Amino acid sequence: MRSVTYSMSVSLDGYIVGPDGDFGWGVPDDEIFRFWIDDIRQVDVHLMGRRLYETMLYWETADEDPSLDEAQLEWTALWNPLPKVVFSRTLSAVRGNARLASGSVAEEIERLRAEPGEGEIAIGGATLAAEAAAAGLIDEYRTMVYPVLVGGGIPFFPRDERREDLELVESRTFGSRVVYLGYRVARSRGASAE
Repeated sequence: MRSVTYSMSVSLDGYIVGPDGDFGWGVPDDEIFRFWIDDIRQVDVHLMGRRLYETMLYWETADEDPSLDEAQLEWTALWNPLPKVVFSRTLSAVRGNARLASGSVAEEIERLRAEPGEGEIAIGGATLAAEAAAAGLIDEYRTMVYPVLVGGGIPFFPRDERREDLELVESRTFGSRVVYLGYRVARSRGASAE
């Protein structure tokens, strides 16, 4: 079954965006950007909320910018053809290789898992990931932890009263002191997502 992964940059105190809406502290350096390029190669479809979709729209036309470096062009070449499913109550249309979700996160994941393919189903955006987590649908959490405390904002992890046991599957420290942590949800053998 195709894995569902949730990956984002996060402050050490657990936020993807600070209280003022700033996420500039999470801009990747060259080494981290290369990591994300390699990571996106494993993805077959990316689910995202409106805010992340609008942030990532930059890449739809970025290849027209003559100042892009080789890594940015490589990212664009991988990102633009990647199918994306956007969850929004306010958008009536999306651009590029994206479509608006027709069902709930659970319905979309169920449908995508039934389709042929071996690549990951990636989720971006804390609100969307919280909905998937509440339904027991996330298989892996991947955090790029930045050495900054932002004091509040949008949390990476949902703030619910649910316990989730995790197994560390990968860790890496970058030259910039950023730490990558990849955790798989610990499910008993033979158990599936609810």
